[in-house]
Amino acid sequence: MSKTPKFLLLSLSITLALAACNRAADPAATASADAAKPADAPAYTLDESKLPPVNRFDVADLDTTKNACDDLAGYVNGKWLAANKIPGDRTSWGAFEMLDERSNGIQHQLAEQAAARSDATGVDKIVGDFYATGMDQAKIDAQGIKPLESRLAEIDALTDGAAVANYLRASYAKGEGQLFGFGPEADFKDSAMNIAYASQGGLGLPDKGYYFDADKKDKLAAYEQHVAKVLELSGVPAADAAKQAKDVVAFETRLAKASKSSEELSRDVSLYYNPVSAAEADKLTPNFSWTEFFKAQGIAAPAKFSLAIPAFHQEVSKALGDMPVDQWKSYLRFHMVDSASPFLSDAFVQENYNFYNKTMRGQAQIKERWKRVLDTIENQAGEAFGQIYVKVAFPAESKARMEKLVQNLRDALKVRLENLAWMSPDTKKKAMEKWASFTPKIGYPDKWRDWSGLQTSRDSYIGNVLAANEFNYKWNLSKIGKPVDKTEWGMTPQTVNAYYNPLQNEIVFPAAILQPPFFDAKADDAYNYGGIGAVIGHEMIHGYDDQGSRFGPTGNFENWWTETDSTGFKNLTNKLVQQFDEYEAMPGKHVNGNLTLGENIADLGGLAVAYDALQRAQPDQSSSEVGMTRDQRFFANWATVWRRSFKPEELNVRLTTDPHAPANFRAIGAPSNMPAFAKAFQCKAGDKMVRDGDKSIQIW
Repeated sequence: MSKTPKFLLLSLSITLALAACNRAADPAATASADAAKPADAPAYTLDESKLPPVNRFDVADLDTTKNACDDLAGYVNGKWLAANKIPGDRTSWGAFEMLDERSNGIQHQLAEQAAARSDATGVDKIVGDFYATGMDQAKIDAQGIKPLESRLAEIDALTDGAAVANYLRASYAKGEGQLFGFGPEADFKDSAMNIAYASQGGLGLPDKGYYFDADKKDKLAAYEQHVAKVLELSGVPAADAAKQAKDVVAFETRLAKASKSSEELSRDVSLYYNPVSAAEADKLTPNFSWTEFFKAQGIAAPAKFSLAIPAFHQEVSKALGDMPVDQWKSYLRFHMVDSASPFLSDAFVQENYNFYNKTMRGQAQIKERWKRVLDTIENQAGEAFGQIYVKVAFPAESKARMEKLVQNLRDALKVRLENLAWMSPDTKKKAMEKWASFTPKIGYPDKWRDWSGLQTSRDSYIGNVLAANEFNYKWNLSKIGKPVDKTEWGMTPQTVNAYYNPLQNEIVFPAAILQPPFFDAKADDAYNYGGIGAVIGHEMIHGYDDQGSRFGPTGNFENWWTETDSTGFKNLTNKLVQQFDEYEAMPGKHVNGNLTLGENIADLGGLAVAYDALQRAQPDQSSSEVGMTRDQRFFANWATVWRRSFKPEELNVRLTTDPHAPANFRAIGAPSNMPAFAKAFQCKAGDKMVRDGDKSIQIW
């Protein structure tokens, strides 16, 4: 399916991968949030007894054989992690995953109720149709690959590079493009307007390094076997499938050479912005006309669009001229079937799981079907489902308390910005302007997206998926050349995550994350400021991390720093890179401090801001609860948020692709730089969790 350039989402976790890139809320609409809840749909019920328990901090979980001053993560989480193994259908387990299970439990009940309503309309019908068809395994197995036969016939009929180019244009128009990302996003230089972005893509493995790195050769070999198996399942004879698989991997290796790595893309956001006219793009890619591409999508060729990573697109153009058409057909056939495999008969589903989940990430068993169907609804119609979810899962008092927390964190950040010793007055003035323009969005959208054009049925699971692909793609295309809709969200309410969008200078907190250990309406301030307070601070600091700081108060990509301040900031962030480079995540493999820099800056500043806000909200530092002081509870709940273990295979992938450090290092990284932590646990110089002197890092 087509992928929009969701490249600027700076999220707290990578729970749902890089989700949508986002818009800013309209502050004037905040008061009318409750009006966004549909009032005329049938009532839904929720049985709390069927849901997993909430995961609150519990002093009984503390591992008192460990010293918090040496390893806060081990002290708070070691005992719990030892007693709570990773479930078979997961590749990691901890606070995020437990909340995700709870969110899934809620969605499961709601989806079953929606599916039982054969006469439902609107979003209730969409959710019910997806769930009913997705759960009908007998019908799916009986259909086999038949739903794709006409599409595969189109690929089989291709005769040359020109025909391939025409096919690519037509497949994107149906929302099924595989070779590159294409979609709308705010213009870097005019963030109030959307333009089109075309980005790199086309690879079946997570990063270009998988095609070249010596330590990943086994994964490349396994991928080639997977390609052959998918082609064979699609009807290609075994011997031919093996040969075609080599052709597919050879072409992807060629594309990988022209691609940027995850680290390069994560640490230089400017790579995504290369504005050109369609005519200029046509000259760069003579075998692939962008003028014709826009025409095929049903939109006028714009005055400019961003042809990101031009070397990648030039390589595609060259391949259209010199690569045998049969190699193109193998590549297109494989990716068509591979992307559809989760929605086809069991043989396709199992092969998809065996490679992407078991081989690549160490997942011991496939998820239950109902969970996989919920994943599909989330990806294809997540906000439609969100309208149902918030009716039963987000009380008004949670929103009210969150609004107060956000304001307290904003106030604390303002004081820190005003008192920065290393920043000059001119730069500080711009930093304050950016602070003043932050927009918070809490729980769910003030205005729901219109889903009335999506036609679903009870006939075919993959038919509903393909219909949603085209519907969503055309919805995205409709934004190009128009003002940014600041009411849109880039995550659904049922997502356990949070994000910052620099183009709109917004911080967003979906309903599903507003639960323990992040947020607990029954807990005291120390817990909440160490949990959701630090999350709020984290997202705010993303506006000032190494990439977010390249965007100004209005969201435009601009340099608002003096040269001296920029150099000073770079020197400070280099120290943070070095700190995380030193963490050994698994034998012989260290955290990549450069890849994870933005998130580490946000953790460091966000936790400091949350601590400042706590001192205002709960000034009595000596208050004791469960035998712990206020500050000890604050730092303990911060560590509880990062209670998480990984399968080795999953951790391997993340060390290459994830801009977030592994959770145990996030638990210790920021506190070890804070004198308040050392004071709270009476740590001494020389303790592992005490970084003092030149090693101490204070940025924001």
